[in-house]
Amino acid sequence: MEIMNFVHIVFIFIITASISFLGTKLLLGFLRDKKIFDTPNERSSHRKPIPKGGGIVVIGAVLIAFVVIFNSRDDTYLPLIIATLFLALISWIDDLKDLPAGLRLTAQFISSTFVLLMMSPSEPYFHGIIPTWFELIIIAFIWVWFINVFNFMDGIDGITAVETISIGSGLFLIILISGGRSEVGLSGLVLAASALGFIWWNWSPSQLFLGDVGSIPLGFIIGWLLLQILPTPLWPISIIIPLYYFSDATITLIIRCLNKERFWLPHRQHFYQLATNRGLSHAHVSLTILILNMCLLGWAYFSLIFPLISILCASLNVVLILFYFRGVK
Repeated sequence: MEIMNFVHIVFIFIITASISFLGTKLLLGFLRDKKIFDTPNERSSHRKPIPKGGGIVVIGAVLIAFVVIFNSRDDTYLPLIIATLFLALISWIDDLKDLPAGLRLTAQFISSTFVLLMMSPSEPYFHGIIPTWFELIIIAFIWVWFINVFNFMDGIDGITAVETISIGSGLFLIILISGGRSEVGLSGLVLAASALGFIWWNWSPSQLFLGDVGSIPLGFIIGWLLLQILPTPLWPISIIIPLYYFSDATITLIIRCLNKERFWLPHRQHFYQLATNRGLSHAHVSLTILILNMCLLGWAYFSLIFPLISILCASLNVVLILFYFRGVK
C-alpha cells in the first residue's frame, strides 16, 4: 500500500469522526422515535431507558473509511468488510429480538473462520511453534472470545469508546514509530476517529448506547487488527494494548466458574462494575481506564526494546487497577 501523506491522514481522521458524530445525532432521533431502548433491569448500570444502536453509525463510518483507504488493494479488505457487515446485521437483530446465544456464537465463529481462511498472514501467528491447522483453531477461539470480551465489557457510559480510542490510536502511533504495517495503523486510526465522534453522545450521562451492533463488530475488527501484529516482531503490543479489557473479562469468567455460577448469564461482577457498585461514577471509572491505557501504550512502546519486561510491567499495572476497582485496601 502506498503510504498516505500527513494531509490525507488528517483528512480521513476528521471526516470519519465527523460522520460518526453527525450520523449519531441523526440516528439518536430515529431510535427515540422508534422507541428502541435498552430497558434497565437488576443487572443494568443505568436507571432509565436509553436508546441503543449507536454502533450502526460507528461501524458504518469505519467501513466507509476502509473502502476509501483500501480501494486500491485488490479487494484485500473485502472479506473483513463482508464479515463485519454480517456480524453487525446479526447483532442488530439481537438488539431488537434477543437471539439465542448459540446462534450468536455460531455467527461469530463463521465470520472469524471465513476471514482467517480468506486473509491468512504470510507468517504463522505463533511463529511456527505449533502446526498451522491447530494454530488456526486456537486463533479462532481466541478471536471469538475477544469479540465477546468487547460485548461483556460494554456496561457503563463511555467505557468501550475509551477502549476503542486507546487501542486504535495506540496501534497507529506504535506502528508509525516502528515502521510496521501501515494499513493496520491506519485502520486503528479510523477506529479511534469513529469512537471519538461517538463518545460525545455516550459519555456520562449517556444519551445513547452502542448496543451489540456496535460492541460485537468493534471487537471483531480490533481482534483482527491485533492478529495482524501477532506474527510480526511487534507481537508484544498485540498483548499489551488491549490487556485491561481482556484481563477484566477473563479473570471475572474464571472466578465465576470457580464459584460454580452460571457464567453465561448476565451479571454485575466485572471489576469495573464492582467499582460503580461501590459508588465510583461512570466517568471516574472510564477515565481511570483511559489513564491505565495510556500507561499500557507506554509499555507497548518500551516492548520494542524489552518485550518480556514490558508485558510483565503492563500486567502489574492492570492488576493494580483491578484491585482498585474491587476496593481491596
